[in-house]
Amino acid sequence: MNLFSFIFQDWKSNKDSQKGRLVMPFFRLANFIFKNKALRYLFFPYLKLYRFITDFVMGINMPPYIEVGEGLALYHGQGLILHPATRIGKNCTLRHTTTIGIKTLADGSHSACPVIGNNVDVGCHSVIIGPITIGDNVVIGAGSVVIKSVPPNCVVAGNPARIISRREMPEEQGMVEAFMAS
Repeated sequence: MNLFSFIFQDWKSNKDSQKGRLVMPFFRLANFIFKNKALRYLFFPYLKLYRFITDFVMGINMPPYIEVGEGLALYHGQGLILHPATRIGKNCTLRHTTTIGIKTLADGSHSACPVIGNNVDVGCHSVIIGPITIGDNVVIGAGSVVIKSVPPNCVVAGNPARIISRREMPEEQGMVEAFMAS
């Protein structure tokens, strides 16, 4: 993939979001720069500008070094917080005031970050925290607090989030039953 294709890989996903169309190429260029140590030093001012514009002007905390698959759509984006160790799959949608990050444990230490699968649609005002995995093709309802791993092909909602519907595949039955039991 050439640099132009890399920078604009999220363009179609953000066709209904002007803010997404502005932020995602800005993020992808910063992400490309950050992956190369020499470029990091050469384009240090750009990285600082990126952080200033996204964090302070647009209210989106999206570090340039997180792993994000192609096709990420941002709707509104305001108040979006992504922990630096977060991993997000392909063709995901994130809406405003969503937090994806770590949990502070009782002893003061921190947990690992969530891993978000492909084709995940996250509703506004959602919180996804802890060392969890969100499976592929999951829809997370608005205002949900997700603190347990979610199997693929489910719709979850609530605080704490629970499965409200699913399209089960035979190999996923055990994961769904374990989630429902906990």
